[in-house]
Amino acid sequence: MQLHQHSISETISKRYFQEIDSINQYNGIEDFFNIESKLLFEIFHLEATKAKKSLHEIIDILSIRFGKQVIKVVRNYFVILSSIVARKLLDNQVPSKKAFAFNLACADMIENKMKDAEFIQFADDLVDFYVYFIADRKQPTFRHQTVNKVIMYINDELENDLTVESIAQKFHISTSHLSRIFREHVGITLVEYLNVRRVEESQYYLRHTNKSITSISEQFHFCNQSYFTRIFKKYTGVTPKHFRDELHHEFYRFEIPEIDLEKV
Repeated sequence: MQLHQHSISETISKRYFQEIDSINQYNGIEDFFNIESKLLFEIFHLEATKAKKSLHEIIDILSIRFGKQVIKVVRNYFVILSSIVARKLLDNQVPSKKAFAFNLACADMIENKMKDAEFIQFADDLVDFYVYFIADRKQPTFRHQTVNKVIMYINDELENDLTVESIAQKFHISTSHLSRIFREHVGITLVEYLNVRRVEESQYYLRHTNKSITSISEQFHFCNQSYFTRIFKKYTGVTPKHFRDELHHEFYRFEIPEIDLEKV
């Protein structure tokens, strides 16, 4: 066993020094990690357009180094990048099970859904997914810490049957006080916010899974499919079926009113 380990170590060392000797012939390699750092910054600041440009620059560097093997290398890099993003999600207080699921889902898509001829488009789609997921996990910055904690709690427990009463009980405050401070800071009622978040999350299940609309409605605890359809259309402008069938529809996302940032 020790001989085998020693052999592996020697082989890696030999390959490392071979790479060191040859790396200078490839232009731009020294910029790789600087661009990657910029890419991660852009992803976590939800700058999707800039992040796509940075990822294309990284792919260009990999193309210079690996030539005809670039698609295989890019595929591996996408898996590594997803793992890096997952670990940064943990730093942002995302529950470990969700970070792990995020990592596995990305790896599975890269392995099984990425077509060689469309790897550039896949790169853009991957960035969009990163940004969408991180936007859901972005730490709220309202001046009332209870409101911030409630939003993070809703993000973590969205697929449970949350109500104003159960949330108020969780945070040991009255429903009337919770409703008042939430509307004051967020600009909509807590009931509306629960529906908004359920609609936002259900979009991904409609677009990326084969679950029935009824099943998705039940998963997010709408009282029935008719009510789910009405609420979904209220915020997205289309029915769940239309959203699933017509892929050109962009994902709806609730924008927190900027006025809250000006409150003293």
